[in-house]
Amino acid sequence: MIMDTTLAELGEYIEAKLGDAVLSTDMAFGELTINIVRDEVVNVMRFLKEDSQCQFFSFIDACGVDYPARPERFDVVYHLLSPTRNVRIRIKLTTDEKSTVKSICEVFPGADWFEREAYDMYGILFVGHPDLRRLLTDYGFEGYPLRKDFPVTGFVEVRYNEELKRVVYEPVKLTQEFRNFDYLSPWEGTDYVLPGDEKAQS
Repeated sequence: MIMDTTLAELGEYIEAKLGDAVLSTDMAFGELTINIVRDEVVNVMRFLKEDSQCQFFSFIDACGVDYPARPERFDVVYHLLSPTRNVRIRIKLTTDEKSTVKSICEVFPGADWFEREAYDMYGILFVGHPDLRRLLTDYGFEGYPLRKDFPVTGFVEVRYNEELKRVVYEPVKLTQEFRNFDYLSPWEGTDYVLPGDEKAQS
């Protein structure tokens, strides 16, 4: 409870100091989340790191989250730690597929690979990043695997061709359509008659 009070007061302090750069602050499950204006991310991060009341100079991680039904479908989420205050906070901003997010590598160099991963998995564009290229997928990979609209089976398969003596990329060929499920379990009962069950109706 003491930690909740401390974080709530810290949220009010940050909101007062940063003004319009902060859209809102939320307290949930003992954690403080600060929702910010996308273009202010570098200024916000610098303030949180350098301000004497904050001292969040330990960068933990950054990641993307996809909500495809929203106009700004992506959240970019940062987690920071203040060892001197012994508290953690979450910073969130929203963006879409075309808008850029300023890289925070100049403030937290450790964000480098986290931003590359968010670019690789979601296609979030970080402007000002020193080396924004794919991190986890292969060269020439198409699409962004953690977007909710990316097919589970992917678009291409990779295999070694014994005749050509090299790795080849081919379109995924499915003997059965696995991308469309009816999500009905025969154990729970279905809306259609399974083969053989028609006998049970008589």
